[in-house]
Amino acid sequence: MIKGLGITTVWTFDQQRTKAFFTEKLDFEVCSDLAVGDMRWVTVGAKDQPGVELALMSLDGPGLDPESAEALKKLVAKGVLGAGAFRTDDCRGDYERFRARGVEFVQEPKERAYGIEAIFRDDNGNWHSLTERSEELDFSKDFG
Repeated sequence: MIKGLGITTVWTFDQQRTKAFFTEKLDFEVCSDLAVGDMRWVTVGAKDQPGVELALMSLDGPGLDPESAEALKKLVAKGVLGAGAFRTDDCRGDYERFRARGVEFVQEPKERAYGIEAIFRDDNGNWHSLTERSEELDFSKDFG
């Protein structure tokens, strides 16, 4: 039986730079950073949610055949891959704080049926949603 999400992947061109992005700009903490055979295993996570981690997977690492690696690199560089939604209690406040730290937002905080959402890109181009959940969900705002 599935118990929950443990680790999900964020693709990166440079694990060290991406680790710095998540820890310095978004206040995540490093969960692991170790050599595993021919690869480096780096995970980060939100301080308030232990047990859920982002694996910062190198686009140059083992496990991808050359053709797949090139295709994935192009998709990441174009910024078309989404990597997830992060919950917050203050979307507008975090938007201002993260923007002041140099985080690139492609959507300012916007009222949605499920709450307030802003969308940003990490240092590789992956997009992420920053979401403050609404107490009362009203899908007529987004879906008529």
